[in-house]
Amino acid sequence: MQEISGLCTRLATYLEPTHINQVRRAYYYAEQAHADQKRRSGEPYVTHPLAVAHILADMRMDHQSLMAAMLHDVIEDTGISKTALGEQFGETVADLVDGVSKLTRIEGSSKAEAQAENFQKMAMAMARDIRVILVKLADRLHNMRTLDVLSPPKRRRIAHETLDIYAPIANRLGMNALRMELQDLGFNAMYPMRAQLISAAVIGARGHRKEVVEKIQHNIERCLQQEGHDAEVIGREKHLYSIYSKMKAKKKSFHEIMDVYAFRIIVDSVDTCYRVLGAIHNLYKPVHGEFRDYIAIPKANGYQSLHTVLVGMHGLPIEVQIRTREMDAMANSGVAAHWLYKTDKKSDTTGSQVRAREWIKGLLELQQSAGNPMEFIEHVKVDLFPDEVYVFTPTGEIIELPNGATAVDFAYAVHTGVGNTCVAARINRRLAPLSEPLQSGQTIAIVTAPGAQPNPAWLNFVKTGKARSAIRHFLKTQRHSDSIELGRKLLNKALLGMNSSLEAITGQQITELVQNSDDKNFDDILEDIGMGNRLAYVVARRLLNGVGSGEHTLAENSQTPLMIDTVDGLMISFAKCCHPIPGDAIVGHLSPGKGLVVHTEGCKNVLDIRANPEKCLPVNWSPNFAGEFLVDLRVEVENNRGIIATLAAKITEQEANIDKIVIEEKDTGYNIIYLTIAVKNRVHLANVMRRVRAITSVLKTVRVKN
Repeated sequence: MQEISGLCTRLATYLEPTHINQVRRAYYYAEQAHADQKRRSGEPYVTHPLAVAHILADMRMDHQSLMAAMLHDVIEDTGISKTALGEQFGETVADLVDGVSKLTRIEGSSKAEAQAENFQKMAMAMARDIRVILVKLADRLHNMRTLDVLSPPKRRRIAHETLDIYAPIANRLGMNALRMELQDLGFNAMYPMRAQLISAAVIGARGHRKEVVEKIQHNIERCLQQEGHDAEVIGREKHLYSIYSKMKAKKKSFHEIMDVYAFRIIVDSVDTCYRVLGAIHNLYKPVHGEFRDYIAIPKANGYQSLHTVLVGMHGLPIEVQIRTREMDAMANSGVAAHWLYKTDKKSDTTGSQVRAREWIKGLLELQQSAGNPMEFIEHVKVDLFPDEVYVFTPTGEIIELPNGATAVDFAYAVHTGVGNTCVAARINRRLAPLSEPLQSGQTIAIVTAPGAQPNPAWLNFVKTGKARSAIRHFLKTQRHSDSIELGRKLLNKALLGMNSSLEAITGQQITELVQNSDDKNFDDILEDIGMGNRLAYVVARRLLNGVGSGEHTLAENSQTPLMIDTVDGLMISFAKCCHPIPGDAIVGHLSPGKGLVVHTEGCKNVLDIRANPEKCLPVNWSPNFAGEFLVDLRVEVENNRGIIATLAAKITEQEANIDKIVIEEKDTGYNIIYLTIAVKNRVHLANVMRRVRAITSVLKTVRVKN
């Protein structure tokens, strides 16, 4: 009774009496629902939801959030339905409680897939009402504060999840104060010995620092007073996890981290922020390249402040943050400051709120294109740990990207269509590689082409979840369509061998085939054939089963070769063991998951496979086939100076590209050079080999197969 009275007294400072009564009623309902339940510590269970409500009251959250905090475990732990809660407290509160409950259901599992699936549910719940995640963060904070009663393995698991997911989410939503406490509590639970050592070192260093901090603070205050600025100067102390992270990331000792003195200056207006910056730069010398203006260009989570590093007395580095009171509240409360400063006119327009909604919208886009929960969380984690880079579009719009992002990331940030068709980039008007990391302040222009498509190699250097997800989604779609097309060709070929064709197959036959299989539609069957997971002749026999009279025998045209007319199809690949090129006699091998793999007819790797005619089929080159193919050459040469340069020149003269050179030195005065070159066909290869053999120092040139 006393506990709820204390909360209601606090709520009276900013909530209406009717709303406070609703919160009180939610508490009594929870108290009754959890009457027989105890926490691990032995306390009545209702102390937990009450503590969560206290945390939200510190953020000055609205009455519906506080009611949801009181009731957040009722659906999960007591069997009371969402419908019953809706009747008692309204649909909004019931939705909030249901959202938080769904996030809790899988938490007991240590499986990565379960955590990923849980995070997907969180994204959906946040999209419907962002207060769901605020209640969940408050719930997690109180659980972290009372972690001591759990076993060490469970403490570590929960702490790892907190540091991995919840603290970064709090940071992404701009909730700095909550994020720091989650990190310190997680650090204590995850690495108790390290936390104790750093904590003791901080207490020991505090005495030595006190005099220096007071002196610097006095100098700053006197300087600002002389300039006529009304400002509050606060000496900032780094929290434990921040010290540990910096020591680890920058490979610095504790004393090197602690030798930096940090201050925050809080003023009344944006104009005063810049005037104070000028005064501070007059007092102490600024360090070149260490000034950051997050007021003009806020961080992705809405954070605003001026950051500068100065050289103080005796060469001591001083970090200074300058911001207004509203910016300070926003930095500490983030998206929760939306409720703290809410008015009728500005209920949804705070920078942090808008950015949070944009981020959540991006999460939903990622979720739609991700193949599974693990892929989704892999993409999101990239966006949860950004050191932002701010670049400009040619029209002056600011795009924020994580550190190390490339022009491809930029293209996808502008629009998925731009990313899918980008072929080149101009950085500050100069042509640059698509893989080049971007720097803040650069202007990026993307060059697109109508027929272009994403390159799988981009996955090696893109940084943003959106780019990675969009590229994978496109490649999956492309692979799907290529598999269907190849499956259609293979099935038609099998049908031709049975005196039929796909054109002659009726819709009824296809419907019966799909109904008698585990597939949803005919395209799935064709895709399986193209992927090499299903044999075309078996599907053809099932299609024709019972059609006409008698058994369908193989006709002469069953051995008609399948024409290879493209090098770009993802489901037709060329074996690396024998490197077939147009003009070679070739054979196709159906490999599960890979589709059709083309070998030369004499390749020893297909000798065993050829015994199975269903897995091995005749193929031929289309007369108008065009493309480049890699071929291995073995060249024996005399050990003469400049032979490599001569070889390269002769090969280039024939318009062939050298992909790889390996030199094997022999003691007998000659060397063996293994070359991998790109040629168009056998005629092109013959011309290259003829020019190589014409070199005086060349003793022998042969094409290497297998």
